Amino acid sequence: PGLAGEFRDLTGATDVVEFNDVPALETALRDQQIACVVTEPVLTNSCMVLPDPGFHNALRRLTRAAGTLLLIDETHTISTGPGGYTRKHGLEPDLFVLGKPIAGGVPASVWGMSDAVATRYADYVRTKEPGYSGMGTTLSANPLQFAAMRATLEEVMTDENYSHMDHLARRLDAGLTAVIDRYRLPWHVARVGARVEFICAPGPLRNGGEAEAAHAPALEAAIHVALVNRGVLIAPFHNMMLISPTTSAAQVNRLITAFGAVAARLAA
Repeated sequence: PGLAGEFRDLTGATDVVEFNDVPALETALRDQQIACVVTEPVLTNSCMVLPDPGFHNALRRLTRAAGTLLLIDETHTISTGPGGYTRKHGLEPDLFVLGKPIAGGVPASVWGMSDAVATRYADYVRTKEPGYSGMGTTLSANPLQFAAMRATLEEVMTDENYSHMDHLARRLDAGLTAVIDRYRLPWHVARVGARVEFICAPGPLRNGGEAEAAHAPALEAAIHVALVNRGVLIAPFHNMMLISPTTSAAQVNRLITAFGAVAARLAA
């Protein structure tokens, strides 16, 4: 009884709407029974899917009209810049969550909410039955989390570092795209801030269904091995490459050169 809105079966009270599908979102919200829309500002837990022009404006307009809260999850898109995609593009979520990057990979998260939501939540807390979140103490504000979070905010997530990362990410994006164009491969590159992915399918992708269909596991595994054989290791997670504050231009150039050599073999 002390838990706030815990779901045991997410499928029982959840509607799934494809990213970028404004008419489907409008239909889902029409009966005003949806409490909250939860989304990444860019789909990243799949092949990367960027928002269509105007999508976020429509998302905010429709949720407000329906009395539905909007939660933006920036766990992957904090690579966009300080404040994440939300600050960079002027989004106005009711709730904002950022996971482990805020502590350099140490399990931690931060939540933010609008004044209106904070007031409503405070009113609820004053009247709810006593009890706790159910979360173990190892996940609830231990000293290691705070130390890692402070170091990340003070020394990693700086304007100077983001500028460096964005510059090299643009260089990587352009280099990989040039290779794909040179060998006329039916692939494309997607980028959000310091995060870059090459996708072994035509693009851009518009939703999670298309992202799921774009995966080519055997081909991607072969590319990763071929890159390793050329001295380059990238994350096997959807061909994701994340520029860090310590990444150098020489490393980016080496990756582009190795990718070009692999593409040449495949095209032949």
